[in-house]
Amino acid sequence: MQRNEGQRVFYVSAIIILVLVALGAMFPEGFGEVASRALGGVSHYFGWFYLLSVTGIVVFLLGLAMSKYGKVRLGPQDGKPEYGFFSWVSMLLAAGFGVGLVFYGMAEPMTHYIAPPYADMTPESAESARYAIQYSFFNWGIHQWAAFALVGLIIAYYQFRKEQAGLVSVVLRPLTAKRPGLRKFNGALDVFAVVATVMGVATSLGLGVLQTNGGLHAVFGIPENGLWQFIILFCMFLAYMASTWSGLDKGIKRLSNLNMIMCIAMMVYVLATGPTIKLLETITLGLGDYLQNFFVMSLRMSPYNDNPWAQNWTIFYWAWVIAWSPFVGTFVARISKGRTIKEYVFGVLFVPPLLACLWLGVFGGTAIHMELANEGLGLAQATQDNITVALFEMFDLMPFSGLLSVMAMMLIFIFLVTSADSASYIVAQMTDNGSINPPLYKRVLWGVLIAAICLTLIAAGGLKGLQSASVLSALPFTFILYMMVIVLMKELRKDRKLMLDGLYQHYREMPVGADAFEARDQAKTEGMAPPEEALKVDDGMEGGSTEAMATPKPQ
Repeated sequence: MQRNEGQRVFYVSAIIILVLVALGAMFPEGFGEVASRALGGVSHYFGWFYLLSVTGIVVFLLGLAMSKYGKVRLGPQDGKPEYGFFSWVSMLLAAGFGVGLVFYGMAEPMTHYIAPPYADMTPESAESARYAIQYSFFNWGIHQWAAFALVGLIIAYYQFRKEQAGLVSVVLRPLTAKRPGLRKFNGALDVFAVVATVMGVATSLGLGVLQTNGGLHAVFGIPENGLWQFIILFCMFLAYMASTWSGLDKGIKRLSNLNMIMCIAMMVYVLATGPTIKLLETITLGLGDYLQNFFVMSLRMSPYNDNPWAQNWTIFYWAWVIAWSPFVGTFVARISKGRTIKEYVFGVLFVPPLLACLWLGVFGGTAIHMELANEGLGLAQATQDNITVALFEMFDLMPFSGLLSVMAMMLIFIFLVTSADSASYIVAQMTDNGSINPPLYKRVLWGVLIAAICLTLIAAGGLKGLQSASVLSALPFTFILYMMVIVLMKELRKDRKLMLDGLYQHYREMPVGADAFEARDQAKTEGMAPPEEALKVDDGMEGGSTEAMATPKPQ
């Protein structure tokens, strides 16, 4: 039955994706206009809902990490993290930020410098420069990882703690099982996650191909046309197929580590050859402004003057990350086995955003300081004219510009390869009943489909339309996130009660003031580790009911 369900998700997802791609290819302008209008309408009417929801997720995750549940491990309570910290963070960055950070690292701060958020100050001034860094930090900061972290936490808890399939439908089964009318939507939830993932990755891959083509044009004079875009995509396809064949530990892990090393090397070089002290001051001031105005920026809108900035930037970003959260969250879950909830939350919510802020501060700060020091330098105009080549225009003004440009294109290439490889792995998992080791043929098949979709949309000019369509999925998935939170809290309470009951039955008493984890740790130090049955959860029933399996120790 489960096998048939996985095949059904596979076929239905493929059909829906092919229909959407066909519409985007045959009617690129019309499809794009309809999708953009729909996205604009949703952002206008529900922008406030996105801001409240994402900020609420941040508060919830931090509260959960600091609560009594922070010691719960995503896996066996005595387990250890599957990946080291460096590899873990490297894979987080590859899946969560990918090419976007390279694409916008210099361009977004420069864009805000030219057109300050909410039109609060004079463009291209010292004040707008400070504001640009502040809001760039905000857009790429903690909030951007909130939805990823939430979905990843819940999927990892089910996958490794409860030993169930890492699927949205499985997480919500305790709610749907008690309501027969909702059971038929279980498969639809997985189809929804697959469609959103494939459309989002295909559009990101396409935009990355265009930027790579722009970089090759700026550095080597290679024309920006369909032939070269096909060549670039074909090279990426061969690379991520090779990575897919190698598997998660050899392929994605090694590429992610290489990306991290290259990112750090580039950032250190630009910091050292640029206005170093000013950049360090820029990053410090930017972090201070970000933290000081954290909640003000989190909930800021323009109900009195209808300024479109929040809708065009922050709300679009939050919708995009919510739409991507089934993919990124499932991948984050897969690589986070063995970490406690506290380790997981603080690692996912703070480490990647901090690295992103450092990148934005170095690259964006360098561009802004160059522009401030040399009026009419042209970086601002280059960003306005063609955002895909703005970074390479900045490199032209630095020592060893050719080497920097080549490294940037390699970074883009490897980021795209790891993103596509991660996506083919996760979509194969979603269409194989949540297996953590989906068959190779499914991973290869989805990899081929993603590349074919990307090529079709590049040729037809339908990338932007499909991107808008994929972001629309954020609205219904936000409600799904709320339901997942409710289920998680119920299961955490059951988990804790099981542990307390098992320990009490084993020792016949509980230390005053000790929680379940402290009591268990104390017992281990005394050489009286409680039985593992005290920590197990029985979810054999369809409704997800939980029964204690603790057996008192014979006296």
